[in-house]
Amino acid sequence: MSTVSEAGRSQQGALSEITTEEIFAGHLGGKLSVELTAPLETQRDLSIAYTPGVAQVSRAIAADETLAKRYTWTDRLVVVVSDGSAVLGLGDIGARASLPVMEGKSALFKKFADLNSIPLVIDTKDPDAIVETLIRLRPSFGAVNLEDISAPRCFEIERRVIEALDCPVMHDDQHGTAIVVLAALNGAVKVQGRDVKDLKVVISGAGAAGVACANILLAAGVDDVVVLDSKGIVSRGRDGLNEFKADLAERTNPRQVTGGAAEALAGADVFLGVSAGTIGEELIASMAEGAIVFALSNPDPEIHPEVARRHAAIVATGRSDFPNQINNVLAFPGVFKGALDAGARRITEGMKIAAAEAILSVVGDELSADKIVPSPLDPRVAPAVAAAVAAAAHAEGVTG
Repeated sequence: MSTVSEAGRSQQGALSEITTEEIFAGHLGGKLSVELTAPLETQRDLSIAYTPGVAQVSRAIAADETLAKRYTWTDRLVVVVSDGSAVLGLGDIGARASLPVMEGKSALFKKFADLNSIPLVIDTKDPDAIVETLIRLRPSFGAVNLEDISAPRCFEIERRVIEALDCPVMHDDQHGTAIVVLAALNGAVKVQGRDVKDLKVVISGAGAAGVACANILLAAGVDDVVVLDSKGIVSRGRDGLNEFKADLAERTNPRQVTGGAAEALAGADVFLGVSAGTIGEELIASMAEGAIVFALSNPDPEIHPEVARRHAAIVATGRSDFPNQINNVLAFPGVFKGALDAGARRITEGMKIAAAEAILSVVGDELSADKIVPSPLDPRVAPAVAAAVAAAAHAEGVTG
């Protein structure tokens, strides 16, 4: 029987010692502040930074709007946008309650990519209102990280914001997850000496993350992807599919498997959990030899990793207290930095795949069954991802 490594046990022990008092103290007053980049010590400083000097800069931008990129912070500013409708595992808790999470995302942008970022929570669930708000605020930012917006609304909102704005836009719950999943899967098959094209992959969850993971795996060459939702296998002709699931049904499940999790997982090579459901041990036991299990629901994985390890060769979760943490922070800081560095107008599928390859490249000779991706705290990750994403943006001609 496989067991959690000593490093994993150490991580679990350290996290179990965190108290409620520490958590609330760490959020007291919020996690963000604004710092000056120009001096404001003398009357001369004030005249340069504010009136009358600032008027010259404003006149110049009025005459040539492109100068805003040079003389304001907007070109490097990411807004983290949410309506609070699908926050972590908490569900629809509202815009105000989502702020601690959005502040956290902004803090991660600064820490890992040195990008300025502000949380922008919008007190409406109306896609029209959200899109219109971002269109009107466009002069104030350089990129949009959509966050914790419920499916299927998130698909429409992201599509419309991308179409409306000439800047990088990404719904991180979809694509950040998908990028790191692809990196981890490439790492897992490299450990096993396999090829992703030969895998039978089962994805539990047909929401934001599930659809994006299916899309990136298909783009990366995985031919056999089966997606499960709460009613069973997403398949052609099944009643009650919305437009997004109907589209997914046309592009997945090539063997036309029907039924539920038991039928999908029998003989499968990979289980990817991005839902709030649970998977029984007997279903993991029915998978093919050398199975790979990514149980990514937080805080409770679809199956406990110690249980999954009884039957699977490689196990990953979304948690930091077990080996192989599949965490979006491996992707989004570098993706946005690379897109902004390149002056990209959008984030493409090729840029996402380049990001996944860059994440895996950081592991190098340390690659093992217990380390298929680098640590989210590894300072090498964001620069590597940014460089790869910028190169892909230039290669695809989406810059300028």
